[in-house]
Amino acid sequence: MRALLTTLISTCLLLALICIAPGQAGRRPNLTEARGVVLNIFATREDNPDAPITAREVAVFENGIEQPIKNFSPDPSPARIVLLVDNSLTLRSDIEKLEKAAREFAYEIYEGDQLLIIGYDEDAEIVSDWTDDAKKIEASLKGFRKKGEPHLFDALRAAAEQGLSAFLNTTQKRAIVVISDGLDRVSKTKFEEILAQLQKQNITVYALQIPDRTGGALRRDQPKPVRVIQKLAEGTGGRVFSVGEPGEAAKTICDELRKNRYMISYVPTGAAYGEPRRLLVVADSGISVRFKTEQPPIQ
Repeated sequence: MRALLTTLISTCLLLALICIAPGQAGRRPNLTEARGVVLNIFATREDNPDAPITAREVAVFENGIEQPIKNFSPDPSPARIVLLVDNSLTLRSDIEKLEKAAREFAYEIYEGDQLLIIGYDEDAEIVSDWTDDAKKIEASLKGFRKKGEPHLFDALRAAAEQGLSAFLNTTQKRAIVVISDGLDRVSKTKFEEILAQLQKQNITVYALQIPDRTGGALRRDQPKPVRVIQKLAEGTGGRVFSVGEPGEAAKTICDELRKNRYMISYVPTGAAYGEPRRLLVVADSGISVRFKTEQPPIQ
């Protein structure tokens, strides 16, 4: 299956290059060498989830071009997890349900992991600073409230730039768990901007999805709330869970961050300066993989 997919991708790419080659004059040349990059993926065997995956069983493509893998290894490093909780007034969830969702993570994190809890409406405010103390986290949850409008995209930027930036150049993995329906009201930050920033910084977004308070109403300048949640998770390699099953969500997220995450390093080939770099990771039959959808352009 993987071999067939590789052949099809290579054939399509060759035909595309033949068609567009005459118009390439004046463009900056494709890179043959560049600084190596690291891609984080989640991979499990369907019949034996605890069995490790090897480099021979996966392949990485950028814009349809297979990338030679330099290193592939499990990543059991500790995680820094931000719980980003919607505190806004019209959210279709009571405070007790929000507290319960956050509380489950306090008792599921692994040794070495830490949580930062942020509540947001028009502003993003720390409810509980970085800690692994479950009792301290639980006591802090009384800081949740419901008021104002949800500025989700601004809150995501604050979580990335202020909450997680200190761990940008460390080996610790970084994730944001959004507890929300995905609605944003007039954030200064645009959706496409924050998604690109999260992808660039290798931050994985998970979500505990609350029912959409808008009833699926059309949004003129951004995706519907349900689609916001889906695109954040899909674009960064995360997953979406129902807020109605917080215990299962917390266990699954903490387990896979510790047990099922891998690091792939490679030097990108065939990437042009400033162009989008769409990602595809394929694996042998019986192995499921998740990954972010794009690498940042090479500048």
